[in-house]
Amino acid sequence: MKKSKLLLVVSILLLASMVLSACAQATPATEAPTTTEPTTAPVATEAPTAEPTAAPTVAPTTRHGGWLDEIDFSVVTAESAVTQLKAGAIDIYAAGLSSADLPAIKEAGLSYSTNNGLYYDLLFNPAGPEFNDGRLNPFSDRKIREAMNWAVDRDYLNQEIFAGGALPKWFAITTQFPDYADLADVARELEAKYAYNMDKAKEVITAEMEGLGATMGDDGKWQYKGSPVTLIFIIRNDSDGTRIPMGDYVSTQLETLGFTVDRQYKKGSEASPIWIGSEPKDGQWHIYTAAWSATVLDRDQSNIFQEMYLNSSQQGLPAFLENVSDPEFKTLGDRLYASDFKTKQERHDMMAKALELSLQDSLQVFLIDGKNFTPYNNDVVATADLAAGIESGKIFPFTLRFKDKEGGTMKWATQDMFAEPWNPVAGGNWTFDKAAITAISGADVMYDPFTGLVWPMRLEKADVVAKEGLPISKTYDWVTLSFEPEIKVPGDVWVDWDAKAQTFITADTKFPDGQTANTKVTMTYPADMFKTVKWHDGQNLSVSDFVMSMIMSFDRAKQDSAIYDEQSVPIYDVFMSAFKGMKIVSVDPLVVDYYSDLYSLDAELCIPALWPNYANNVEESNWDFIAVANLAEANGELAYSADKAIAAKIEQTSDIGGPSLEILAKYLDKAIADKYVPYAPTLSQYMTADEAVARYEALKAWYGEHGHFKIGTGPYYLDKAYLTEKSLVLKNFADYPDLADRWSNYAEPKIADVTLDGPGQVKTGEAATFDVFVTFKDQPYPQSEISSVKFLLYNAKNEIVTVEAATAVADGQYQIVLPAEITSKLEAGSNKLEVAVVPLVVSQPTFTSIEFVTAP
Repeated sequence: MKKSKLLLVVSILLLASMVLSACAQATPATEAPTTTEPTTAPVATEAPTAEPTAAPTVAPTTRHGGWLDEIDFSVVTAESAVTQLKAGAIDIYAAGLSSADLPAIKEAGLSYSTNNGLYYDLLFNPAGPEFNDGRLNPFSDRKIREAMNWAVDRDYLNQEIFAGGALPKWFAITTQFPDYADLADVARELEAKYAYNMDKAKEVITAEMEGLGATMGDDGKWQYKGSPVTLIFIIRNDSDGTRIPMGDYVSTQLETLGFTVDRQYKKGSEASPIWIGSEPKDGQWHIYTAAWSATVLDRDQSNIFQEMYLNSSQQGLPAFLENVSDPEFKTLGDRLYASDFKTKQERHDMMAKALELSLQDSLQVFLIDGKNFTPYNNDVVATADLAAGIESGKIFPFTLRFKDKEGGTMKWATQDMFAEPWNPVAGGNWTFDKAAITAISGADVMYDPFTGLVWPMRLEKADVVAKEGLPISKTYDWVTLSFEPEIKVPGDVWVDWDAKAQTFITADTKFPDGQTANTKVTMTYPADMFKTVKWHDGQNLSVSDFVMSMIMSFDRAKQDSAIYDEQSVPIYDVFMSAFKGMKIVSVDPLVVDYYSDLYSLDAELCIPALWPNYANNVEESNWDFIAVANLAEANGELAYSADKAIAAKIEQTSDIGGPSLEILAKYLDKAIADKYVPYAPTLSQYMTADEAVARYEALKAWYGEHGHFKIGTGPYYLDKAYLTEKSLVLKNFADYPDLADRWSNYAEPKIADVTLDGPGQVKTGEAATFDVFVTFKDQPYPQSEISSVKFLLYNAKNEIVTVEAATAVADGQYQIVLPAEITSKLEAGSNKLEVAVVPLVVSQPTFTSIEFVTAP
């Protein structure tokens, strides 16, 4: 039931709940959908075929769960990571290092993986124009935020901090993802417009500051009501170490522009209570050195503008909610999030406009698309997601192992741990913590680490029905895709929740005139799932776990609820704008129909996440823990969200440590004594009081043995968590239903190598031909595995002259012909031809360029 697009904040916060479906809203279209050649889905005893290269042979195993007996998590600084790896003190530094550290990794003889989903930016506090104490906040002004794009030399940052191994970044969309390749011509024009120009930045900022009532003092510093305009800049001093020089550089630029800068260097756990945990209007910060990481290869980033800029952001972070979004941008961003477009071309045009408006908003000024390198010792084996790498990837718990060995203890090091309380509903979602949570959690599907599509993990099949005309296609044969002229929503489906009656509201009740949907997805689970899938405390997964998750998607946003939390309302409102209903068709086996106006271009990504995972479709939880935590919150002793806990001056719920544990234990005992069935008018249809007590008793026994309440159904379980020492221990879950080798056969991703060849000099007014060679490991890349080859021609002024598709000649070869009428438009000077190659078998485009001179 949660939206499946995920984005992690690297050592920052993960996106708040993506709510309930991967599909996004659209209206009917005349463009015919296409279906590509299907691929066979994996079953529980064999690994999925990723198709990029021949997979390595893995000997069959009888082992269940993960390959390792134990994974010991600890904290190590980036500066000492290589040294500790060489000494054998750790086996893997999962947080990864920047491109500047690659020479040291190679010199040490270590193995490493790479990923491209990491990026850095400046996040501004938009509250104002004055804070509560009367101080001026310049960044409440959109034009000042926009001007910061001109104040930063991204090329300098790349060369000086990342040794040229990263990419300058202006947009929320990722340069190495497919959407950027599609929008390359628009992006390049905007990048040229917002290139480094300190004079332009000063001109705009001066005009806006004067308009806000500030004056420039004789010392060259801005004053407001007789006091210096001092900017509080929260600069992260941990992670990969790159944010210190980035923060210092930006601070110097701001000082040059007349601001006084208070540079506050802090670890993530120290920074979080300020930029996340404080009210923006209190003015505890102005700027934060943010960094984000994708958790999957995002094939469709149309959601990113709402999530990264707008006050309707699904992240639910105070800074986003405080932003006064431009009405045009907000409307466009919300429509893109909901996929409210008729054709792919309309989507392209909307995305292009959103790129422009996002730079005008600049709640975040993006700086660098980084390449992250995860070093590990040579006896370690792990599959890295092309975007998420190892630590943020979904597949690492199933592939992490020692070479030619089952079992053993892996020493996993990362940059920090336990920055915020853990809880499945609204707890801290930091990258370094989420790795362990991923390893202990189950899911409906597994994201392919090379394509970003999904394979069934617990699902058996999914049937997608879409409204005729929607531009949806499918790739894998475990999903069916069909189209109908109209999809009517049956009257008995659940469309909302009555928090007072604690029952679902049906479509007949809320929409007596009926309603239609853009998509209907039928999800079928294996017949034996409730017998074979177990929680770590030994209890079987049940339909009540699913229904509790469904209830919680509504209940916290209802004022009649005992656990109402206003922080959840914006997320709920966006979800309800497209949600059309769901129905449990069968309990044995579990079959669910789901209706929505949301859709994705890929049928596989239209499948809603119904598994009992909560925040961000990442953190799994059993219904009995949720029931106990709800009791504690309803009685005013705990709160899931930081916002509610701060406002009520109570503890934020933690299921692994701190004062929460004693409170949770008290309400667990109460639940046992009362034979408590939560949301009884609904859940009593799926459980008895005695069954509820059995669950509570098992949870109590688990707490007594392990000292925490965190359980899942994943391949590892959390044995012990040591919050003070910042370490934890995961152990293999032998009762996991799948064999350890199910996901082991992923080979090397088929990233295209592209070479562009042509004349170094072209005569104006004469045709010119250039050849594009696309290979993988020196072999021609098959045309059948290429989605598109597009070229952009720039003149001597760096203006785009034309954007066209290259012509296919043979496997691995394409041709670009610049006719006389095109070259006649080129003035004498140096021009550039850029090519973007987008493969089908990996969701990562390759760019290359060549320069040539034109002369009369």
